[in-house]
Amino acid sequence: MDDDCVKCENSGVSSDTAENCCFGGEDGNRASSKEGKGKRWWKKVKYQLVEYHSLPGYLRDNEFIVGHYRSEWPLKQIFFSIFTIHNETLNVWTHLIGFFIFLALTIYTAMKVPKVVDLHSLQHLPDVLKRADLHKMQELMTCLPSMPSMSDLQRLRDELKMSLPSWHVLELLTNCLPGRFSHANHTDVCVLRSVKEDVANMIAPLLLRPITRWPFFAFLGGAMFCLLSSSTCHLLSCHSERFAYIMLRLDYAGIAALISTSFYPPVYYSFMCNPFFCNLYLSFITLLGIATVLFSLMPAFQNPEYRTLRACLFFGMGVSGVAPILHKLIMFWHQPVALHTTGYEMLMGTFYGLGALVYAMRIPERWMPGKFDIAGHSHQLFHVLVVAGAYTHYRAGLVYLKWRDLEGC
Repeated sequence: MDDDCVKCENSGVSSDTAENCCFGGEDGNRASSKEGKGKRWWKKVKYQLVEYHSLPGYLRDNEFIVGHYRSEWPLKQIFFSIFTIHNETLNVWTHLIGFFIFLALTIYTAMKVPKVVDLHSLQHLPDVLKRADLHKMQELMTCLPSMPSMSDLQRLRDELKMSLPSWHVLELLTNCLPGRFSHANHTDVCVLRSVKEDVANMIAPLLLRPITRWPFFAFLGGAMFCLLSSSTCHLLSCHSERFAYIMLRLDYAGIAALISTSFYPPVYYSFMCNPFFCNLYLSFITLLGIATVLFSLMPAFQNPEYRTLRACLFFGMGVSGVAPILHKLIMFWHQPVALHTTGYEMLMGTFYGLGALVYAMRIPERWMPGKFDIAGHSHQLFHVLVVAGAYTHYRAGLVYLKWRDLEGC
């Protein structure tokens, strides 16, 4: 065996290539070069996008999306595909961006909303106190120690608020211990002018009654869970049938969580002074959400023929919120905040309902199959409408917080 044969055998190439190398050096090198090019070509072709008819059964969901599918890719290539173009790219990013939006809103709510509510609700109250009659302010001072401490004001606030809403506190203060200073001299007036602003600024912040925020943060958590689980599902489901099974159930659980927790702020803040109805509505929607998640665990639930059933089930969860909304309108028909929040909730329901309709009818791709594979198909429109509806509900939640902070029960 000559030196060329020894080199070929030691190089670790296949026996056929080694034979070609031994019995025809140049031909052997050409064969080895072709084999290397073939491997590189296969690596490029192996993870190419495929058409609908080439998909395994578990990935076939929408026959009107004709091409640009990923099919059974390794996880490494799947993670990198988040930055490439395929028919799931916008499905991933519409909800991933929505997740980061709501993450920012959650941080903002935790850090800024109490201060924002204070400023908006009390920005005119110190001026009202400063414009109050000086003699009435004298009478107010007789209600407090000569050097009122914060604990004194806190105690006074608690006693007053047991019977009257915040905006009626001023009326009570003006009737506090009348008579002693009913004929104040000029010196008393000058002294009161110097302390009036301090008294106003001390009392005004105490007129708020911050209420619990957990229902609002429950909604924000449900929204973030839904958006992140949906984005993850669209990214990873093409890996294998087992991954698709797990991811789809995670996606359905996220949708149920969003719908259920969306009820928490309006129900809790509308009926916080009526524990029976508050617990009744919260328990009903929570149990309905759990039942929906359990139903979604059935293997047949993910089949394409159940698409309309899935949409109707989640749509029914949303429609069940009509009862507490109507109840709220009946109870608080005389308050503008009831109409304000109901307007937001109707807009939210419109977004969700339109999204469910588009998803179930597969509009617009059913009209022009293959034309909306990359952008504009029903699932992407559904995602955008979900984010819009959730943000509308966030705005309604801010109105509820401000209302209850100011008025309590």
